[in-house]
Amino acid sequence: MNVAIETANLTRDFGKFRAVDELNLRVEAGRFYGFLGPNGAGKSTTIKMLTGLLAPSRGSIRILGEDTGDPKRALEVKRRIGVVPENLALFDNLTAREYLTFIGRMYLLPRDTVRARAEELLAMMELAHEEKKLTMEFSHGMKKKLALAAALIPNPDLLFLDEPFEGVDAVASRVLRDTLKQCVGRGATVFLTSHILEIVEKLCTDVGIIAHGKLVHQGTMEELHRDGSLEDKFLAVVGNGENETQKLSWLE
Repeated sequence: MNVAIETANLTRDFGKFRAVDELNLRVEAGRFYGFLGPNGAGKSTTIKMLTGLLAPSRGSIRILGEDTGDPKRALEVKRRIGVVPENLALFDNLTAREYLTFIGRMYLLPRDTVRARAEELLAMMELAHEEKKLTMEFSHGMKKKLALAAALIPNPDLLFLDEPFEGVDAVASRVLRDTLKQCVGRGATVFLTSHILEIVEKLCTDVGIIAHGKLVHQGTMEELHRDGSLEDKFLAVVGNGENETQKLSWLE
């Protein structure tokens, strides 16, 4: 089976602080991979390295079979991936259509292709009626949907999503979930970080858990369920499974 993401001893230091420590990921192509961990565990740093936004301190990365340490191959990889970053990074003074057109042209897609895909994406994300509104006026949920639309417009083989469901209402969440299922159904690979374990459990075929920069679990969701729920496994491997929740004295 083809491998979409593979890292060997991937490490990132910020001064004396080690954010990611000897990470060995393996994500098969066509899978829906949930990458979990508590706050500050190294999830976003890992995604930044995988997508080329941050250089590793050491270790290697192969994306879609290409060694991203080679600048020419790394550029080719970027044409085949879509990214929804944690901070979204939209252009405030563009409309949704203008933003999708800009992103499509950055991927060197033909103008007719960009126009047709933008129309479909705006309709699917329920943004077509916001024709004259600038993205700075969008709600958080609308911005999330636009960011996903931008990640989808090049028809990527691999999609990176950093907390796409954070702050999103139930309606927008359903649109995002259905769209991601469709992507995986056509053979794309999805790499997702989320703190919402219920969504990960419903969507993902595989899961990796990181704590203090180290990969503490990696396997299929089916294997994990043999030993209990995702929440039980998560709490056990991040070190809180046996701890009693501290209680407030005035609520006793």
